[in-house]
This record gives sequence, C-alpha cells and structure tokens, in this order.
Amino acid sequence: MAHCMGFAGYSGSGKTTLIAKLVVEMKRRGKQVAVMKHDAHGHYKEASGADSTIFAQSGAEAVVTISPESIHIYEKRRMPDLQEQIHAFDHLDYVFVEGFKREKHPKIAVFRTMEQSAIIKALEHEPVAIASHLEVLDSYFSTLPSLDLNDIVALADFIERYFKGEQF
Repeated sequence: MAHCMGFAGYSGSGKTTLIAKLVVEMKRRGKQVAVMKHDAHGHYKEASGADSTIFAQSGAEAVVTISPESIHIYEKRRMPDLQEQIHAFDHLDYVFVEGFKREKHPKIAVFRTMEQSAIIKALEHEPVAIASHLEVLDSYFSTLPSLDLNDIVALADFIERYFKGEQF
C-alpha cells in the first residue's frame, strides 16, 4: 500500500519545486512515487492540438494515451474522489499530493513567508510538520516538527520515519 503525504501551501510557497525534488530523492532511494495535484479551479489543459486534447474536447468521457513507458488517463467525473485515486496507486511506495487542503491525509505545510504561514490555520487538520526556510519557526510553531524547505534529504528522511511510526 502506498503511503500518502500531502503538501499544502499558498501559491508561490514552493510546493511544486519541493515535490519535484522529493521525487528525485525518493527515486534515488529506490522508491516508486506518484504525484497528484489539485486543480481546484479546473485550469489544467492538455497541450493544444494534441490528439488526446482533441478527443477530450470532442466530448469523450475518457481518453487513455498508452506509450511504451507511460499511461496518461483523462476521465470526466463528477466530484472525483482523491482517496479512490490514491488507492489506484497502492502498488507504489508513495503518493505525494499537492493541494487538497481539506482532505484528511497527512500533510506538510509549506511556506516561504510569515504571511504564507497562515496555511497552518487554514488546514482543517493540523499538519504533521512544516517545511520552510524561515529562522523564526522553532519558537513560533514549537509543537510541529520544523524542516528546512531546502534540505530535501532531511525531508525525505522525515517522510520515511513518519510512515514507520517514529515519534518526533
């Protein structure tokens, strides 16, 4: 079963960069990782003019693109369920989720400024840790493990230890 870790933060907080670097680190460790991104406003678009885009725009309920090394699936659904999608990747080691602030999976709050740290209170469930490069974190958020946003090895270590049930 894949372990699911979310990364929540406001636009510009560094979530995408962090996740991309974590994927590289986890792959270096021999782990298999999927990433799911929340497109809350429905802005995601396939590449203009691509066959899969033409099929989707024509009204197809699903489009599956199969290549020698990957599968891309586009499927129209009312109220798609994140948990269902996570379970579809149970054969992997990790599923990293960007966004989905209201879902219950464990999350690391990501921020670069004190203003962005408001994400902690915006989450319905307390994050399991925070990732930032701000120096004031130890005193300001003393109850949560504080991780350096730029120390990818330490972040990957934290995630692995978290799912092993180690206390922090």
